Amino acid sequence: MDRGFDWTHMRAFLATAETGSLSAAARQLAVTQPTVGRQVAALEQELRLALFERTARAMTLTDAGRDLLVEARRMGDAAQRISVIAQGRTDGLDGTIRVTASDMMSAYVLPDTLLKLRSIAPRLRVDVVAANDIRDILKREADIAIRHVRPTEPDLIARKISDASAHLYASKDYVTRRGMPATVEDLKEHDFISMADDDLFIAAMADRGIPVTRDNLRAGSTSGITTWEMMRKGFGLFPMSDHIAEQFDDALRLLDGVTDLTFPVWLVTHRDLHTSKRIRLVFDLLTDMLSES
Repeated sequence: MDRGFDWTHMRAFLATAETGSLSAAARQLAVTQPTVGRQVAALEQELRLALFERTARAMTLTDAGRDLLVEARRMGDAAQRISVIAQGRTDGLDGTIRVTASDMMSAYVLPDTLLKLRSIAPRLRVDVVAANDIRDILKREADIAIRHVRPTEPDLIARKISDASAHLYASKDYVTRRGMPATVEDLKEHDFISMADDDLFIAAMADRGIPVTRDNLRAGSTSGITTWEMMRKGFGLFPMSDHIAEQFDDALRLLDGVTDLTFPVWLVTHRDLHTSKRIRLVFDLLTDMLSES
């Protein structure tokens, strides 16, 4: 490739190859579809190669396109590493960092931490990415992540904050109507609210000795906040962190001392980002605050 090579053209090619269409690539890159089309065409003209076979519904890679995709992915990974390293060398306590956590933790745990952070670094902005899926720090979707599983990526630093206690909860109204379960066996006669995938929810409960079948699942949502509000309205039982549940007077803890739904809390960042003063500040503050939860 000559000196006139433009990385934006390669980004457009990579996004189109991975998404399969110009419209999907445009959404991923936050630009217009015609812009992506022009950038891909410019790359083809520059290389004097046809990279895609175009149909009405999709963009299919040619042999040359498949060969280039391998190199484009390597370049993309390198660009991401450069961005991470540059962020990690920033020493100022201003700018923006992104923290990702579940929607429940984002709503009911992080605000207290961020208020304390604001008094320490008033010029620093923290954007919270409330998401129940695992956001990829390696791709800069977040700078710090709060996770409940230990990451396996070698470029990530993970610190175990605590083993958070949790129990099954039900609303006062639900218990008035259906009764308070006295044993684990009693749970077979009660309604549950599912979180996201039913099979995964059932398996997670089974791992903790809670008998749940599909017949018990009477409601569900991909949103933790929505499932919690369903619990408060009396739809059924739902597992929740004790630290969060204790903020709600209408939530009744079930089978206290009988069931153990403890789960780990990990704080994660990229190895290079951890050299940034502002990343270390937020990382350490979150460590202290979450350890107290």
